[in-house]
Order: sequence, then C-alpha cells, then structure tokens
Amino acid sequence: MTVIQKTLTKPSAPTKAQDATALLRADHKLVSGLFEDYQKASTKSMKKKLVNQICLELSVHAQVEEEIFYPAVKQALKDHEMVPEATVEHATLKSLIAQVEGVEPDGEMYDAKVKVLCEYVEHHVKEEQDEMFPKAKASKLDMMALGEQIATRKKELIAEKG
Repeated sequence: MTVIQKTLTKPSAPTKAQDATALLRADHKLVSGLFEDYQKASTKSMKKKLVNQICLELSVHAQVEEEIFYPAVKQALKDHEMVPEATVEHATLKSLIAQVEGVEPDGEMYDAKVKVLCEYVEHHVKEEQDEMFPKAKASKLDMMALGEQIATRKKELIAEKG
C-alpha cells in the first residue's frame, strides 16, 4: 500500500488516543514520506497526485495547530516568540502551497517550488520537534485532551477538504 492509499484510508480507521505531539509528529512523518515519494515520481500525474495530497495534509495540519495546539502552547508557556514565529512560518507555507496546489506539473519551476516547500517544511518541523514540543510536554498542558481535540478536528477538516 502506498503512502497515498494509507492517508486516504486513515480518517475512517479507528485510532487509539494519542497525545498532541505524537499526532503532530505522525503528520510530520507522513508528509516527509510524501515528499520522498514525489522525488521518486516519474510521471506528471503521479507528481500532481502527490502534491495534492501533500497540500491537503499540510493545510489540515497547519489549521489544527493554529486553532488548537498553538493557542494552548502560547497560553501555557506565556510564549511571545516561539508560537508567533511558527504562525509566520505557516503563512509562508500557505503561500508556497498556493503556488503548487491544483497546478499542472510543468517542469523545473514546479519541481523547484515543491523542493523549496519540502525544505521549508523540514525547517519548520525541526523547530517544532526540537523546541516547541519538548516545552509543551514539560508544561501542565493535558496532551491527551489536546490530542483528542486535534484528532477530532482533523477528521472534520479532511471530510470537508478531502
């Protein structure tokens, strides 16, 4: 089963409760795999299918972080730097997504945009996983409750967008 098939069946599969950072890390890993598949893709149709899946996954992920995770982390940590920076990075990611989502793969500029999106996502993920997630886990946040909220909202968003 390919990564795309796994992601398309994921929303209906029963899932056990996970803490918020575990869910977000799973999203990071999934998208990383999709980018790897893109690099190996040889046809325009496969590239387009992968990019559409990457864009959906990133859009849903960013939205649940902005709606649920970031506000909770900002409040718990009384943070005025890390969360605003991550929010600005999301704005840049959304701009890059808009440049490739629904667009026909047309050669080197398209591939370059996807590569920059991949590198930007890798940078953002590293900061979240190395800085934000450990601080959030060390706080008094109820990571299981946040995880449940994120999982529920993701299902809603995938049903809307997918």
